[in-house]
Amino acid sequence: MKWTHVSENWPAFFEAITEKWPEADEAELDEIDGDQRAFIRYISEVTGQEIEETRDEIREWLAGEIPSDVVMDPTHDGHSIALSAKYVGEGEDEYDDDARFGDDDDAEDRD
Repeated sequence: MKWTHVSENWPAFFEAITEKWPEADEAELDEIDGDQRAFIRYISEVTGQEIEETRDEIREWLAGEIPSDVVMDPTHDGHSIALSAKYVGEGEDEYDDDARFGDDDDAEDRD
């Protein structure tokens, strides 16, 4: 993942951050507001590591996958819906209710 994924969905990453760095406090993270330099300084302070060591640890963390709870974040979902607009026919709105296509639960009941 890239830092832009983290900064754009900052609050959604709190759980993943506190899992990786249990010393981190959500109130402090909230004040950092996705600022990478501030985050590096903060993690360095709470873990007692040197800045370079912290930077390397964060770089390694970023090499992993985006946590699934972040992918499910409403902000991310809204962005995905907006991107899907290119597949929606002219005159239709990607945010329209698709109830006219039926309900998946009803289809399961008929099977």
